[in-house]
Amino acid sequence: MQSSNIVLIVVALFFPPAAVAIMTGCSCDLLLNIVLTCLGYLPGEIHAFWLIYERIMAEERYGKGGYVYSGNGRYGPAHGTAPIPQPSYGATAF
Repeated sequence: MQSSNIVLIVVALFFPPAAVAIMTGCSCDLLLNIVLTCLGYLPGEIHAFWLIYERIMAEERYGKGGYVYSGNGRYGPAHGTAPIPQPSYGATAF
């Protein structure tokens, strides 16, 4: 796990909208997280941690810097990069 993800987790513990703003910028996810945090602190934290989890999975899938945030908690490959192939076990790989 990279140190930037650890910093995001620490920021999300204290103020979830700040962590979401760092990851997504001014987006619908930030507005949603602000509303969730105002309704109850725990829903805002859950949303922030879900976005951090999705970012960590994108780093594993596309490599460091090989992904872009496409909105709605989704990450896609950066232009010109392909996903890192995952090992396949058994007779299902072609």
